[in-house]
Amino acid sequence: MQELLFNFISKYVDLTEEEKNAMTSLDVFRSFKKGTILLEAGQKSDQGYFVLKGCIRVYYMMEGEEKTTAFYTEMEGLTPQCVINKDYSEYYISCVEDTILTVANPDMDAEMFSKFPKFESLCRVLSEELLAKEQLSFNTFKTSSPEKRYLNLLEKRPDLVQRVPQHQLASYLGIKPQSLSRIRARIVEKNRYSDSFLN
Repeated sequence: MQELLFNFISKYVDLTEEEKNAMTSLDVFRSFKKGTILLEAGQKSDQGYFVLKGCIRVYYMMEGEEKTTAFYTEMEGLTPQCVINKDYSEYYISCVEDTILTVANPDMDAEMFSKFPKFESLCRVLSEELLAKEQLSFNTFKTSSPEKRYLNLLEKRPDLVQRVPQHQLASYLGIKPQSLSRIRARIVEKNRYSDSFLN
């Protein structure tokens, strides 16, 4: 798992053996079973996550119903809002699959940044990339029909469609599971019609 992380980091900065050893010594690698809740609404936490393998989900409980707002998969990081504002979490984070994460807190980050300044630059770049991606995703979501949202998901993150249960996917798209089934059926029908027309 360390090699996965080092390979990812090497796309941005070159790591010396000393830096690799320092990261390994922090003991940040953790395995979690599918269904594990990493953070509950109403909890305080100082932990940020980086997904090496698997998928984690952010969701709110509203009137007894789960409302999924994000999925994070391989090589994506998440620092919960409650870590930044030192308040109680408003949402839950759970593992959609068996997952391997790096789990770190601000003290660990500060220690790494003081010893190896290039990590601070790396984290800044990754944060900016993530923010830009989330902003684009949010804007697309707000201005699209449910069918367009699903087609956009198929184009941008096709793996999620295979990996995530339909009710969670529907919640993420802001629709009911029955609506998602209808959208899928409509798309299959359109594709079948297009294929027969071309043939």
